Amino acid sequence: MTVSDHIRVRRVSEDWQRREALSVLRATYVDEKGWVAGAERVFPSEEVGDPEVSWFLALVGQEPAGVLRVLYELPLAEYAHYDFQPIGGADLGLDTLLCDARVAEIGRFAVVPAYRRMPLVAAELIRAASIETLQRGYTHYITDVFEGERHSPYLFHTRVLGFRPIATHDTGELNCPNRRITMLLDLAEAYRRLCTSQGWLYRYLRRALAQAALLMQPEELMKAG
Repeated sequence: MTVSDHIRVRRVSEDWQRREALSVLRATYVDEKGWVAGAERVFPSEEVGDPEVSWFLALVGQEPAGVLRVLYELPLAEYAHYDFQPIGGADLGLDTLLCDARVAEIGRFAVVPAYRRMPLVAAELIRAASIETLQRGYTHYITDVFEGERHSPYLFHTRVLGFRPIATHDTGELNCPNRRITMLLDLAEAYRRLCTSQGWLYRYLRRALAQAALLMQPEELMKAG
């Protein structure tokens, strides 16, 4: 039996599963980071069963270890208040960003401290989320990370997954003084990048990434090998 055999990821669809997810958010967003006063604010009960929101819960054995959320209906009203500052001087507007792609927001990524040395927890969450996202016909992810924050996934997102920083902003939902970096991931490009690397993450994500290949033209598939 391998380590991965002890890790399971389920989509949160029941209130009792939400309570397990809240224990992860309480340990990270409330107790460790102090980003919110209560975990219930981060994962409100009405998001259980909402077709436009998916929460994924990772368990190691029977212990809740990590969570991840995907929003399929972007919170454009919130984005409008963020005062995005484009990186590199490029003109960035939400209309421009969304006109040629189906973009889902991925976030609320949290792993409890006891399991942060177990990268398969994060890998399994990403695999489950990406499979569903691609099945629903979405082509891109958008996310925010905090600049300079301890345990920030910035390097993992950019160097391993291939997220591209596109803008910054100073305010958001969470109570953190650090500037936010907004990043975009083209899922087809992620397929090409990880397929070329053939690393451990590719092996864990290959089922989802194989579906990303359907988003590419035949000549692009040949380039990806």
